[in-house]
Amino acid sequence: MINFFKKLSPFNVLWLVVVLIGLRTGYLVNAPAKAGSMFMGPFLSLWLPAGYSAISPTLNVFLAAVMVLAQALLLNHLVNHFNLLGKPSFLPALMFIALSSLFTPFLLLSPPLICNFLVIWMLFKLINFYKSKDAKSTAFDLGMIIALGTLLYLPFVFLFLAVWIGLVIFRSFDWREWIAAVIGFITIFFFLAVYYYLENNLVHFADIWLPLATRFPQNINTNYYNYLLIIPVVVILTLCLIKLQQNFYKSYIQVRKSLQLLLIVFVITLLSFCVKAAFQLPHFLLCAVPASVFFAYYFLNAKRKWFYEALFGLLLLMIVYFQFNNF
Repeated sequence: MINFFKKLSPFNVLWLVVVLIGLRTGYLVNAPAKAGSMFMGPFLSLWLPAGYSAISPTLNVFLAAVMVLAQALLLNHLVNHFNLLGKPSFLPALMFIALSSLFTPFLLLSPPLICNFLVIWMLFKLINFYKSKDAKSTAFDLGMIIALGTLLYLPFVFLFLAVWIGLVIFRSFDWREWIAAVIGFITIFFFLAVYYYLENNLVHFADIWLPLATRFPQNINTNYYNYLLIIPVVVILTLCLIKLQQNFYKSYIQVRKSLQLLLIVFVITLLSFCVKAAFQLPHFLLCAVPASVFFAYYFLNAKRKWFYEALFGLLLLMIVYFQFNNF
């Protein structure tokens, strides 16, 4: 399967759809009568229509799958556009679809899933820092993107660090670019505060930030069988880091800087779950974008076909197996 997606063929889009459906079949067969409600912040709850959580699990999974496919193709375009892997392929899209199906809660609509569109948009702009003569407007746009993501899902605010780190990686220091990102972020919340004021509801504007005052989650309540699914993920990520270390200085400067940025984004999204008082597994969908690029990097550069095909096949089999078996 891996070798098949190493080619940039338009027919691979059809096979991506097949994989996408196959990785959701187990959940649909054992789907509950009602899907779990989508967790959201105080702002998003104001705009969702009444009864949004009453949609059927099938429709919920279908809408989420359409989003995942769109995000996979966008991510694949980003990787190939900036030549991050050295060779165009459909591997980033395949890896994103696999990682976005890792756990059952990933298959449903959630704010982190929606925010992945913003993560990909951010990466386009961040990597463009490298060739930009004047990055102030781009930094301003990135600040606004972070603000929009924060309204959808509060832990997204920590990705503001990725903007400043991106400026450090790609640009020489210019304080105006750093301030431009802050102004872009503040602009969204300024207009939001005006809206609350006009609605005589300014007191509740501060409610958006209440989760920042919560303590670090003391308990992570999740099915222990989920840890088994993490094993092949950790193995592949470890092999990828080893491969990256071996080939790091063989890559172009822009590629090296971009991979460093992706690693930073991965770490930030991985650790930012602590903002939510209650542990929410869908949060880690935010990690899928950078992790997919690293997965694709490993599988594109791995030499032993039998090993990497077996490793990826094992990951897919475990995903499907745990969907059919609810322990």
